[in-house]
Amino acid sequence: MKVIAIIPARGGSKRLPRKNIKMLGGKPLIAYTIESALKSKYIHRVIVSTEDYEIASVARKFGAEVIDRPAELAQDTTKTPPVMLHAVEDLEKKGYTPDIIVLLQCTAPLRDEKLIDAGIEKLINSDNDSVFTGQPRFRTMALWKKNHNGTMNALYDYHLRPRWQDVHLNEMIYGEDGAFYAIKIEAFKKHRDFIGENPDIMEVPYNIDIDTEEDFEEIEKILKEKVKKMRKGEAQAQPW
Repeated sequence: MKVIAIIPARGGSKRLPRKNIKMLGGKPLIAYTIESALKSKYIHRVIVSTEDYEIASVARKFGAEVIDRPAELAQDTTKTPPVMLHAVEDLEKKGYTPDIIVLLQCTAPLRDEKLIDAGIEKLINSDNDSVFTGQPRFRTMALWKKNHNGTMNALYDYHLRPRWQDVHLNEMIYGEDGAFYAIKIEAFKKHRDFIGENPDIMEVPYNIDIDTEEDFEEIEKILKEKVKKMRKGEAQAQPW
């Protein structure tokens, strides 16, 4: 079974410029994702899709293949599925068709090869067409978003606000965390997306998805603590 990892990494980033190759714990952010993918016992090819020369150079340095992404697929409004489709079609033109596509985003550097392999195994050993990581959350009656200027927006129809007694607080909902997605090639081509119509979820601990300078600082602290524990020889038990 041929399994590939696609790592989207465009050069532009409004909130955190040059985020994908920003140094974190002594190496570029993208290096963590490339290294974990290369250590996977299932992934055969690790491919970075980028339009940026510097990112491409860093990706190759850490052992990834690079597919040149056209500029029209590297805009602020570009979604991930078309980028993946471009990469798959590029491979197919060269005579290579994968059986499973794994999407790994650079912004989840705490994800390691154990998580990747557990997710791939979950997909291989099931009838599901896709798998993604996330965390369970109890359903709440109303969700709100805090904007950068301090204002709040309701993420529901304010005029249809439910009563507390009508909300089933024991029902579980799940949120994608962006750390791992895997989909079988047939489902990917049918839906042109990284989640199919019959997905399964792999519950994992809280994942920090890097998007701000504060996220970088928090991840840096976690990585330093991890290095300390490794030096002390402490076992790192993984929940997956």
